[in-house]
Amino acid sequence: MRKKFASACLLSVLLASVAYAQMGGTGTKAASTANPITAGAKATYDMVKGYITKSAEAAPDAVFAFRATPDVRTFGQIIGHIADANYMICSAAAGEKSPGGGDIEKTKTTKADLSNALGESFAYCDRVFAAMTDAEGAKTVKFMMGSDMAKLSILSFNTAHDFEHYGNLVTYMRLNKMVPPSSQGGMGR
Repeated sequence: MRKKFASACLLSVLLASVAYAQMGGTGTKAASTANPITAGAKATYDMVKGYITKSAEAAPDAVFAFRATPDVRTFGQIIGHIADANYMICSAAAGEKSPGGGDIEKTKTTKADLSNALGESFAYCDRVFAAMTDAEGAKTVKFMMGSDMAKLSILSFNTAHDFEHYGNLVTYMRLNKMVPPSSQGGMGR
């Protein structure tokens, strides 16, 4: 009885994951069937990419200079940090040198410049994801501090990092009486 229940639970989770990946904006139903692990990871990445992009679009210019306390990054610096990290982390998964330069957070200050840099960094990660398969994602490369990590795990680390800093943006938006994208559309306020 326990084996049947465990098997049914595992099957339900697998089917839900594949369905989620197919509905998650990956853009290719065939890719999600052929590479369900990559498609699921891409769907989660697409979700946070959308939240961060919409946050940057919704925030007025003045909010880009806002910081919650004197010892933390501004809203704009967080956007720049996300862009820098996208390049650094996604390039590691691709086995390439980072094309971003690592200085967006320190050199760009306007909403227009930061939003453009953010969009370009996401476009770079999109290209890395587009070239990824489940088999390719299982291959290991050197990552932080010289450790070996699967390519898809590195991309998932990037998604987790993006979600971490989306949480910062949510707080900044709330402090500025804004509703963050993830709370819009009947998902609660």
